[in-house]
Amino acid sequence: MFVLPAFIMYVTFLVIPMLQGSYYSFTNWDGLNKHYTFVGLENFIEAIRDDANFRTSILFTAKYVLFAVVFQNAIALLLALMIESQSKGKGWLRTIFFMPSMLSIIISTFMWVFVFTKVMPALSKYAVLKFLDISWLGDPNISFYTIMLVSIWGGIGTLMIIYMSAIQGIPMHLKEAAIIDGAKPHHMLRFITLPLIAHALTICIFLTLNNSFKVYDLIYALTGGGPARATQVISMNILEEAYQRNFRYGYASAKAIILFLIILVITLIQVSVMKKREVEA
Repeated sequence: MFVLPAFIMYVTFLVIPMLQGSYYSFTNWDGLNKHYTFVGLENFIEAIRDDANFRTSILFTAKYVLFAVVFQNAIALLLALMIESQSKGKGWLRTIFFMPSMLSIIISTFMWVFVFTKVMPALSKYAVLKFLDISWLGDPNISFYTIMLVSIWGGIGTLMIIYMSAIQGIPMHLKEAAIIDGAKPHHMLRFITLPLIAHALTICIFLTLNNSFKVYDLIYALTGGGPARATQVISMNILEEAYQRNFRYGYASAKAIILFLIILVITLIQVSVMKKREVEA
């Protein structure tokens, strides 16, 4: 009975819309008209074979996911190891690096837009900082790395806390035994720490994969998908198809199903592979 209210909300706002979207993906519904026809797999075929913008957004999303998963987890793990190795100031360091994760994504992103559009040009006026005088958000060759910078800054805090919790859970007698046996720090990391925090790696990579594939607000606030769709992710392409330009709700639903299947397959593979590498202490 205690779970029932949450279950009703879950079914009403997630399960039912997902099932409706799955049905509409096989129709040509525009999202407004009561009348629509069943078109079978035409929407899926068009999205995969004929929609160049959708394919471009998939490639950009894949690039973003790869960089986000690797760098967010690597930096978060490095920070967790560094902070846990300190004898003093752990609380302050933990708070400082976790603070960006406490901010709203939209608010923090607008802060970064101000930095890139106002602060950087002001700093570039000084002769020593001329290298800052670039189009951080308007240059297709630079905007991706700008997005990654903001993504890493805002995403590592939560992952760092998970890694720190896993490191703190490693039994002390294993560390002491390794030290007595003459293990060096890199041996401790390779043979003790990493195997025993494999469950945290599984969780953090799973979270990063899901969040990266579904990213929208961060990129929308930074670049709006521009310049010239150069930073448009799948979620932005779907929203544009359904509500902003073409009003092809059925076609957009088909794209959403494709995105769902991509996330499902990749996360299932990731979890199944990494679960086999986990070690019980």
